[in-house]
Amino acid sequence: MHEFERVIDISEVPDPGKTLVEVEGEMIALFHVGGEWFALDDVCTHDGGPLADGALRDHTIACPRHGAKFDIRSGAALTMPAVRPTRSHEVKLEDGGVWIRLRDSATADGPTAHAAAPPAGGPSSGAPSPAPAATAAPAISDAAAADATAAPAATPPADTGPLSEEKVHELLKEVKDPELFVNIVDLGLIYGVTLGAAADDAAKHDVSIDMTMTSPACPAGPQLIADTKRVLTQRPDVANVEVRIVMDPPWTPDRMTESARDQLGIF
Repeated sequence: MHEFERVIDISEVPDPGKTLVEVEGEMIALFHVGGEWFALDDVCTHDGGPLADGALRDHTIACPRHGAKFDIRSGAALTMPAVRPTRSHEVKLEDGGVWIRLRDSATADGPTAHAAAPPAGGPSSGAPSPAPAATAAPAISDAAAADATAAPAATPPADTGPLSEEKVHELLKEVKDPELFVNIVDLGLIYGVTLGAAADDAAKHDVSIDMTMTSPACPAGPQLIADTKRVLTQRPDVANVEVRIVMDPPWTPDRMTESARDQLGIF
């Protein structure tokens, strides 16, 4: 079982303020807001971004990489592209210092918030601060991605008109991110569509898709690529589909449509 470890003097972090400390060899983001203290893993669960480097506003910290926001009181993921909580830790104030005890796993309940020590001295005993519960989505393993590749896809909308870039975008709305349940077009993952005549059949098209991911290590990548190819090749006028992964410019939440923002509760 982990023990409390003194990490810093109370006077070293302003209110509001944040800093990075080390506990048992792990980097922990420490926050001081409204006279209370909170501690989280210094890790964005979307792609490992350093939370202590992000912008702190009230009880929300934003990852500096892609803007995912977390509640510092519980570690709950508040906005995409993060969908899983980061681990929160217990904090206490004693002898003029801030003490942290690591938790073994993420929890929806979050840490106990500890207010500044009372004038009489001694350990403080703050009460838990309410925070939104986190909804943890399962990670996509390589095996799951392989199963998804072999599984049948949803039938795209019937369309007998000629293929065009606009129609390709409409078809790709059938492909949804398995964690966010929003289609890849509204998420802003499609950077470009190119149509060309198939070499062996002038009546068919070769389709090239420039697609990005919300992070370079996105676990849903193989599934999204496979679903994209499957949806498009169901059309009789499509011969081949090439999906090229493009990371420049990097994806940001600004690329999402208003529809996607509404679905994810982002205003």
